Parts: sequence; C-alpha cells; structure tokens
Amino acid sequence: MTKKEIAEIKKLYQKDTGVITRVCGCYVGDEKDKIATFGEAFYSLQEEDSFKYYDIFKKTLSGTVGKNLLDLEFPLMSESPGGTQEFLFRLKNSELKDEELLLEFYDKIIENFSYVGNYLILLIHNAYDVPGIAKDGRSMEDASEEVYSFLLCSVCPVNLSKPGLSYHSERNLFQNASREWLADPPAIGFLFPAFEDRSTDLHRVLYYTKNADELQAEFVSNVLGAVTPMPLSGQRESFYSLVEEALGEKRDYQTLIGIQETIQEKIEESADEPQP
Repeated sequence: MTKKEIAEIKKLYQKDTGVITRVCGCYVGDEKDKIATFGEAFYSLQEEDSFKYYDIFKKTLSGTVGKNLLDLEFPLMSESPGGTQEFLFRLKNSELKDEELLLEFYDKIIENFSYVGNYLILLIHNAYDVPGIAKDGRSMEDASEEVYSFLLCSVCPVNLSKPGLSYHSERNLFQNASREWLADPPAIGFLFPAFEDRSTDLHRVLYYTKNADELQAEFVSNVLGAVTPMPLSGQRESFYSLVEEALGEKRDYQTLIGIQETIQEKIEESADEPQP
C-alpha cells in the first residue's frame, strides 16, 4: 500500500463516517488469561468513547511506510483451507458476529504476541464505499464501484495510570487520585485485506509495529501467516557488512563519499515512486 492509500483509510477515523460496523475486544491479563471479552455495534457507543477508539485506530495506520507500516504478502499455502489468510477471510466475512471465530482469533494472538503485562486486543469490521476519483483528482461520492470490506486489529498494552493528586470540588481540596487501567497506543496491529490501487487485495496485509526493531516474528508468522521481513537494525547491519566485504581494504574517504552520493542520487530518482 502506498502512503496515499493508507492516508485515505486513516481519514475514515476522523469523524463519524459510519464505516465501522462492529467493534470487538478481549482484555488479556499478565498470565495470558482472558479477563473480559466484548462485542457490539459501533454506533451504539457514546460519542466520547468512539473518539477514543478513533485515536487508537489512527495510530495503527501511522508511521513510516517500510519501517512501521509493512506491506506483507501471503504465501499461497496460507490461502488454502485451514491457512491463516483463509481464517482471516472467514473472520472478515462473518462481520465479527461469529463468537467461536473471535475466540479462536484471540487465542492465536495470546499464544503468539510476546508481551509481559496486561493488554487489549481490539478488532473492528469496516465497510468503506470507495468513492470514484475524477480526472482533476476530486472525489466523486456518487460514483462508487466497490465496497471495501476489511478488518483493523490493534493490540494495545494496558497499564495503571500514574499516581497523583486530584481536585475534589465538594471538599475543596486535593486528594490522592484513584489509579485506573488505561489502554496505551497500539504496539502492533494489522489491516486485512490490503487496500491496493484503491481496491481490495486479498493476497496482502498491512502490518503495523510501533518498534521497527521488534517485529514480533511469531505473530507475523502464526497469526498473519506472512513472511517476517528483516528488522530495521538487521538491515543496517547487513548493509554495513556488505559494504565492508565489497570494499575490503579500499575503505578510504573518497570511496565512501562516492557511495553516499550514489545512494542519494537513487533516493532522489525514486522520490515519486509509490514504494519507498
């Protein structure tokens, strides 16, 4: 997915667009136990609550493409019956109304998400009536040719709020504030299926990670069924090793400057390409 396509989906969570049909979740304890599960129509939420959810969903689509947002392709075998892509496809088509599928999905995440502490699994089903685009770039809401049906999952650490004093107007004094469990911004998440060329691409998934050096390989492999890319730190180390091996004893200043200039030229040449 391109930066522009991601931004188009992200804009859906700035106001009440009616695109979210249902929201489900599972609150997981530090011993990997399901403390609570829930599911309801999104429109039934209070307005203040819905905007808090929007903040989380937008975070799951934020960051740098190729670093925090990774466009992953499913292996062919994952699309066969019993495969990870086929499971996500069934979950999407259920519109999150199949309790057994949801519980199986939560179990997959609990088994493969590496985290010490409490966390919240959020999952929403969306139905986006993709507007057509005129030649001048303007959106044509009445010229839609496809409804993009998709899932957005966010996995958020849950921590106690910080201790402090709060003002109590009835007694006109400050007292110790009660600490509450609060959902933090997502650590990981994904969008399925991908939104490629402003259309559904069932063969790809957009994966989000807050920390580009910790990709949660087991989650990517066992929940999404995709091939885990090399972390950013590993890419840097591989590049450094490649340069050292190629140059050998010729690592003088002018040679390194020449490499840097060539890389910069390539970056500028591909500045307008959709992929980084």
